[in-house]
Amino acid sequence: MKQKKIRFLVGSLLIVGAIGYLITMGISNTSQYFFTVDELMSQKVSYAGTGLKVKGKVVNGSIQRDPSDYLDVKFSIEENDASLKVAYQGVTPDMFLEGGEVVVEGTLGHDGVFHANTLLTSCPSKYEAEKEAGKMHPGALTDKYREPGLNKAEALPKTTI
Repeated sequence: MKQKKIRFLVGSLLIVGAIGYLITMGISNTSQYFFTVDELMSQKVSYAGTGLKVKGKVVNGSIQRDPSDYLDVKFSIEENDASLKVAYQGVTPDMFLEGGEVVVEGTLGHDGVFHANTLLTSCPSKYEAEKEAGKMHPGALTDKYREPGLNKAEALPKTTI
């Protein structure tokens, strides 16, 4: 009887230990530091090769696309007085514009260039101001499509077979 309890306790501890190890390894492999450009550049510690997320504004006139490969994009992001060069390979979002806010995910190279594998843009706050002023948000339906009767069966053309 006592030997069964010891086996059960050892087995339980092994299972709990294995689950704890898997959770720890999963978190450490997927965790990323989140910085603004200013915070990253002011750090004394080198984050080269480490997974990072960096937020900043695209510098005006810095977007360069390779004419032979339109998916190869190089640009700079800034915040306050700090700037960071970014290299990205992929499709850019529609809202990726000069002066727009972006969040890039990737690694910082030893050469000081941030190699992004994900590029995210934030929706400009101007849409919120336009919405409060009564202007229509892009993609919203106009009043023409809200006229009564268009959803009724009588308004549809009649066909007979």
